[in-house]
Formats: sequence, C-alpha cells, structure tokens
Amino acid sequence: MKVSKGITRIAILLIVICNVGCDQISKTIVRNEIGYYENIKVYINNITLTKVENTGAFLSVGSVLPEFLKFVLLILLPSIVLLTGLYFILTKARLSKLTMVGAAFVIGGGIGNLYDRIMFGSVTDFLHIDFVIFQTGIFNFADVSIMIGMAMIIAAAYVNRRPLAVTH
Repeated sequence: MKVSKGITRIAILLIVICNVGCDQISKTIVRNEIGYYENIKVYINNITLTKVENTGAFLSVGSVLPEFLKFVLLILLPSIVLLTGLYFILTKARLSKLTMVGAAFVIGGGIGNLYDRIMFGSVTDFLHIDFVIFQTGIFNFADVSIMIGMAMIIAAAYVNRRPLAVTH
C-alpha cells in the first residue's frame, strides 16, 4: 500500500511535535516542582530526578564560551541544521520509514533543547541513571528522543545496506 506524501509529511510533523511537546511538558513540571540539585529517588538510588540548568551542549561542553560563540554554536548553527534536516525529511521520498521516523525524533529532541536555550538561556536537565557499571550524566527527554532517533537511523542504515558485489 502506497502512502501519500501528504500523509507522510503530516506523520513526520506529528512525531516532531509530540517529541517537542513531551520534552517541554516534562521540563515545565521539573522547573515548577523540583528544586535545584534536589535528589528525588524514582527507583532506589538507581534512577533519580535532579534539576540542573545546562548552559552548554551535551555534558556542558561549551558552557564557558563567550556569549557570541555560544549564540553561533548553540543557537544559530543548530537552528540551521534542524530546519535543513526537517526540510530534507519532508521532501525526500526515497528515505526509509525508519530513517524518517528516526530523523523526526532527532529533530524533535533538538528543537526541545533549542527552545530552552532561546527562552531560558540554558537547557533543563533532570534525569540521572546509576546502575554501578552503567552511569549517565544528567539528561532530559529531548536527549532521549535524540538517542532513540539516532538508534533508529543507525538501524535503518544497517537494515537497508546493500550486500557487496561478489566478483570471481
């Protein structure tokens, strides 16, 4: 069954909007209900909520840059990349469904964090996982969207790869 381009585009936009929405709802709750560096146990000591504001990118990289460079590297450049990515997945019909959905997750997560940077000057992070041998930094649902999306894109690349030609 062939799905029309219009329905595919609407589905992509809905995935992006849902990712941004879930991220922003969770961050609004955290901003309003959890104090800075408060440690709330969700599951024993393994999963906790701890509100921090990240003025940089992943793991606070870039947080000490001059304001102009922060603007260029953390707002302007990501805006261009996200808009270009969204345009690309909305206009390129030859992408696999898994690739399109994965890209929509990445773009939705990126927009969620970009919105925070523009509106608040930092990104609200609040989730922490610690299972002794596996421990994360503090992150948010936008980061989860980005990681899930990247996993989908990698899986699609693996599934859709063409076997190498065998020559004799």
